Amino acid sequence: MKSYLQIENLTKSFGDRLLFADVTLGIFEGDKIGLIAKNGNGKTTLLRIIAGDEPCDSGNIVFRNGLKVAYLRQSPEFDANMTVIDACFSNNGELSKAIDAYEKAIAGSEPSEVDRAMRDMDAVGGWDYESRMKQVLSQLKITDINQKMGELSGGQVKRVALAQAIISEPEFLILDEPTNHLDIDMVEWLEDYLKRSRMTLLMVTHDRYFLDRVCTKIIEIDDKQIYSYNGNYDYYLSKREERINSQNAELAKVKNLLRTELDWMRRQPQARATKARYRIDAFYDLSERSKYKRDDSAVKLNVGSSYIGNKIFEAKDVCKKFGDNIILKDFNYVFARYDKLGIIGNNGVGKSTFIKLLLGIEPVDCGCFDVGETVRFGYYSQDGIKFDENEKVIDAVRKIAEVIYFDEKTKYTASQFLQFFLFSPSAQQDYISKLSGGEKRRLYLATVLMKNPNFLILDEPTNDLDIVTLGILEDYLSKFKGCLIIVSHDRFFMDRTVDHLFVFEGNGKIKDFPGNYSDYREWKLQLREEQQKVCKPVVEKENKVKRQYSNKLTFKERKEFEALSAEIKSLEDEKKQLESELSSGEIADYEMIAIKSNRISEIIGLLDDKEMRWLELSERE
Repeated sequence: MKSYLQIENLTKSFGDRLLFADVTLGIFEGDKIGLIAKNGNGKTTLLRIIAGDEPCDSGNIVFRNGLKVAYLRQSPEFDANMTVIDACFSNNGELSKAIDAYEKAIAGSEPSEVDRAMRDMDAVGGWDYESRMKQVLSQLKITDINQKMGELSGGQVKRVALAQAIISEPEFLILDEPTNHLDIDMVEWLEDYLKRSRMTLLMVTHDRYFLDRVCTKIIEIDDKQIYSYNGNYDYYLSKREERINSQNAELAKVKNLLRTELDWMRRQPQARATKARYRIDAFYDLSERSKYKRDDSAVKLNVGSSYIGNKIFEAKDVCKKFGDNIILKDFNYVFARYDKLGIIGNNGVGKSTFIKLLLGIEPVDCGCFDVGETVRFGYYSQDGIKFDENEKVIDAVRKIAEVIYFDEKTKYTASQFLQFFLFSPSAQQDYISKLSGGEKRRLYLATVLMKNPNFLILDEPTNDLDIVTLGILEDYLSKFKGCLIIVSHDRFFMDRTVDHLFVFEGNGKIKDFPGNYSDYREWKLQLREEQQKVCKPVVEKENKVKRQYSNKLTFKERKEFEALSAEIKSLEDEKKQLESELSSGEIADYEMIAIKSNRISEIIGLLDDKEMRWLELSERE
């Protein structure tokens, strides 16, 4: 097994905050690794260090010589004037050079240069790069390859960056939150693509189904150290629990032994003088080991919700469209008390717009949302809020409220409330600019829940939150005594939190499905199977008629079949001859080179068509 990457004694800190120390890690060919840690423990920082975007305090990072690496950043950036196609080419310097050299050689008149350029194109796979690029971009719903990057949304930019990383066909692919800004169809396509791919992977993602189905190894940053587990996410969960139990048992054993040794150490000095020195040294070692304390702190969402009446909201003949894009058309719905609704659908069909219409952020074209008087919305936006980066964490919360009241008996100061979200008194004095993406999301969640809402609307809440926090949020939402609407591509999160779905199918059509996402997916599969069964008798009947009357080739088809064999051979011979002439370097006329190159392209298309027809006829031969 080839070693792709070796990390030795890696240490990184920010000021007095140590992320990890003396980390040693090896990544080998074929590994598909998921990197897991709490927010702020250094997941993205480790990826940035490996990719060369961030320096380390100490340690060594050694890649295999000549290894082709691609890196998807959490927040990729491109030149705003660059087109999508240029952005996709920009990550592959060798390919860009080869294409540029080929175009210049064709424009020139030196056969040897054309020959060299063609060999370089062969070496980097330049001939099929564009078709591969368009295929991946279409899967990620990017259709205009000539659109300027500055005209794309943040989610579209992330998807272009993902396509750029994939189509360069690296040997080692590093992904930071690849599922953010993807709809569920895209996530499932990417999941299948990476699972089948031979690329070595190192990725950070919060999507637990994705981790479980793609990864064969999990690496956890915990207590400033690295722990490796050879298995998928489910295997990691069980083995992690075993490790923690073992550590706790070892700690208990150390403390018991320490009590015995402490009694011995407290005896008169002369009694100790005859004892071995190693036992005294061992005592001090035990004393240090007994001070170990696991950081099992987690977000505490023990906040309640205010009273909510029977009337929640009623949608009456609501219509909304942007140009030709219809979001809602004569939509009617009565939202029930304690409803927990999930919204799914492809990007661009209007999921976030629906929420903004309900909240009154976006005006309806006609109709209305009639909201109950007791409803208090808590809105967690996909875009988040713009914190003042030069403001302290505690000041950002105090601007909303100095004291948070949940009922007549329960109140918290801003500082006490922040501690529920893992912001210690010292961390509350940090400037927001120092927080990681996940920590900012956690702070945003705190500002939403501190208003004591009884109707929570969460638009992509799983982006940038760590898996531990997501699990606690899921438990909180499952017990939440209020109403809930969630827009998310995280299938595991949806399964645990909602009891029915709005499926946005496009063109203003919304399906109300009773069940979670896994129920919906299973229903779709069953529906497809039933449709196939209905179609099968018709197909079998048609095939039976064909077998009776036209199973054998007609005279005309037999002649066509015989001619195809000869035509295919002739085209293949012509193609070989043209390729030989172009690679010989004897053709000096660049126009003739272009003509012969175009002819090769025509032959390839003809061969595809004729070989497909030959296969169709051969099955009936």
